[in-house]
Amino acid sequence: MKQYIVKNQKKLALGYTTGSCAAGAAKAAAQALLSGQPVRQMQLMTPKGIALTLDIEHMTRTPEQVRCAVRKDAGDDPDITHGILIYAAVQKIPAGVVIDGGEGVGRVTKSGLAQPVGTAAINPGPREQITRAVQDVAHKYGYTGGFSVVISIPAGKELGARTFNPKLGIVGGLSVLGTSGIVEPMSEQALIDTIHIDMDSRYADGQRELLLCPGNYGEDFARDTLGLDIARGVKCSNFIGEALDYAVYRGFSNILLVGHAGKLIKLAAGVFQTHSAYADARQEIFAAHAALCGASAETVRTLMEAVTVDACLDSLRQVGLDKPVLQSISQKVQSHLVHRVCGKTGRQIGIEYVIFTNSYGILMQSDGAQACIAARREKERQI
Repeated sequence: MKQYIVKNQKKLALGYTTGSCAAGAAKAAAQALLSGQPVRQMQLMTPKGIALTLDIEHMTRTPEQVRCAVRKDAGDDPDITHGILIYAAVQKIPAGVVIDGGEGVGRVTKSGLAQPVGTAAINPGPREQITRAVQDVAHKYGYTGGFSVVISIPAGKELGARTFNPKLGIVGGLSVLGTSGIVEPMSEQALIDTIHIDMDSRYADGQRELLLCPGNYGEDFARDTLGLDIARGVKCSNFIGEALDYAVYRGFSNILLVGHAGKLIKLAAGVFQTHSAYADARQEIFAAHAALCGASAETVRTLMEAVTVDACLDSLRQVGLDKPVLQSISQKVQSHLVHRVCGKTGRQIGIEYVIFTNSYGILMQSDGAQACIAARREKERQI
């Protein structure tokens, strides 16, 4: 892939996700199946709007099926999947698009993940990419039936054991991931510098009230549920502490933090760099606060074994402790946030937060969050 971004004064090559590889291989296999002709290259449009030209490798054919591969290119990102082959085997079925995982694709064994227990660890984004890719081929050739698509990654079993998949309850291989279809190289200092520049721009534009969202989920929720203009916000990725510190330094008077509980619940333990490579603590936070609220040893043990925040909430709801535990966690989040933004300088800076999950909606929020949101909406309306 010959597209680049500049980060920290460095030219870094973009790559493409395992989801794009799977979709490209599936598209090529479907075209070869319907046309009867070999495919050497395949064009694929990613959700990000970047068109890829993918080389097709290892194509094999039987009367019922075509199988081929695309080699993963992670660009300049330090990704252990760089260079591996991702295969798609496609055959006709009466209707629909049925997607499954074969060799080297992990299986979900615990509830609360993006896919149900027992299914292949192929996330919703890649599933949509694959479905759209083979449907485009069907339309091109006037085919009205369906496809069975099986994704496999021969190197996946070995590599999957070196990821967080076993801890998450995904066994036997890698996950097929990617929301944008494109891999952007990760450079921590470059990302922090970018966040600072974005905040500088907001401040220079006259903003003194800052909207911070760790990622896409937070932005989507802020826009779709809270009615906020995310074009005036700043995406801070996992660098929540860095963003808060810089907001204080820059002179913002009020900060509204909106994010998914998978990241922001970690603030209750004082974890302000929320990437899982640094710390997790989600289960420990729920278990500790549940114990404080009188949970049994069995409930605490269940929380420690849960995979996701939603799974923790399900367990707490079953024993009627979800509300007191969330209130206890929220108080701790508030305490750590206030200490971070006000404790070092003594300045009185407004810090509000909204923490949610896609399944449960708003889980917890600061006392002044709704007033802050209403004021921000009114100000945005006047601009």
